[in-house]
Parts: sequence; C-alpha cells; structure tokens
Amino acid sequence: MGGPTVLVEVAGWRLLTDPTFDPPGRRWSFGWGSSSRKLTGPALPVADVGPVDAVLLTHDQHGDNLDEAGRALLASVDTVVTTPSAASRLERPAVGLTPWATTELAAPGRPTIEVTATPARHGPPLSRPIVGDATGFALRWPGQDDGVLWISGDTVLFGGLREVARRLRVDTALLHLGRVRFGITGPVDYTMTARDAVRLCRELRPRAVVPVHYEGWSHFTEGREAADREFARAPDVHRTVHWLPLGVAVGADG
Repeated sequence: MGGPTVLVEVAGWRLLTDPTFDPPGRRWSFGWGSSSRKLTGPALPVADVGPVDAVLLTHDQHGDNLDEAGRALLASVDTVVTTPSAASRLERPAVGLTPWATTELAAPGRPTIEVTATPARHGPPLSRPIVGDATGFALRWPGQDDGVLWISGDTVLFGGLREVARRLRVDTALLHLGRVRFGITGPVDYTMTARDAVRLCRELRPRAVVPVHYEGWSHFTEGREAADREFARAPDVHRTVHWLPLGVAVGADG
C-alpha cells in the first residue's frame, strides 16, 4: 500500500501491517525536534482495502506507521497485535507482546496463525527512551514448508535481529528499510540500510525478501534505486529480492 503498509492474504485471513492511509502533505512531529513530511498518498484508499481480520502494528508512536486514517481503521478490526506500550495507549483493546511472546489468530474454517513478537530497536544504542518501543512479527501457520513469514518492523541491525536468525527459519522476510535519518540528529540511522539488509539476509538465508518502508516520506534517505544498487553488489541476496508493485496483489510465487 506504500510505506510500511502491507496486506497479507493467507488461507482466508486478511492481515494488515502498520496502517497508513492519510493523504500526503502533512508534516508529522517525531519528538525532540525531529519531523517528516508525507510525500505520497496510499496506493489504495482505505475504503478500497476491504475487511481486515487483524492489524500487526509494529509501533503506534510515529505517524509513518500509524496515522489518523489508520487509527480509525483499528475500530473495525477484530484483533490488533502490537507492543505492550502501544496496547496501553490505543483507544481499543489490543494484544501487547514482549519479544518472543506469542499469540494466536483463530477463526472457524481457517488455519490458526501463530504470531510471535521479535526484537526490534528503532535507533542507535540507548535511543529507546526517546524513540519508544517497536517490534517485529513472525507468522507461522500449518503447511509452511520453508519457514515463517517474518516482518522486521522499524529497526536497525543489532544483536536482536541476529537472534531472529538463530532462532527462526525464515521463508519470506518483509524488511523495513529506508535508512531513516533526521537533520537534527545528523548521520544516525533509525532503520536499516540495504547494506544492513544484505548482512542480515546472509544470516537469515530467506527464500524471498520483500523491501517495504522506503518511499513516501521525507525522512527516508535511501529509496528503491539506491537500495537496489546495494543489493546488486551482493548477487546471492539480490536474486531473493522482490520489489512489490504498490497497490497490486502479488501471489506467493510472483
């Protein structure tokens, strides 16, 4: 859909990550003097998304991961899974998971999906009191032959992601990239670069890599072209990367 927002359809389930559907133009504050302007709107308006069974919210405190239209959408969703701190702030019940805690999505006639929170650090060491908590998610359901679907969430490359590589067999990795930076904090990264992703993927060894969270906002400093040049320098990783067309459904094999 654009930014971090992805609709995952599997076995009758419709799961939405980090809903962001506001129009472009607004500048959002991210605290401590940092801010960003939304440059492009969603690939689909929220009215065209259809019913959503669950939202996987990596964090709630930044407008590029949950905006006003996204918050309104939460009221129509059966389940929201997020961090404990976000769950305490939302105006509706939500499941807050600490790293490696698990919940299940269950419904008659559908396979149960196990959702496990994975570590994320949305900035440099010791930045958590400023930037707040974030999380990734690993999704497991019956019939997966080659591992879980893993959503990194907004995170830099750190030891917690290497723990993911040690503990999980990952088939498909949705990686939040973009090399988020703010002028006020200088050359400090708040999400992964493509070079970070290459290092991580050589440990994860996923079958497929889907980059998200790299376009549509002024604080993304590494877009698709720059990231793809970096991936091209690592052919072993580059051949696993799939850039999804925005607003278009793509099958697991496409």
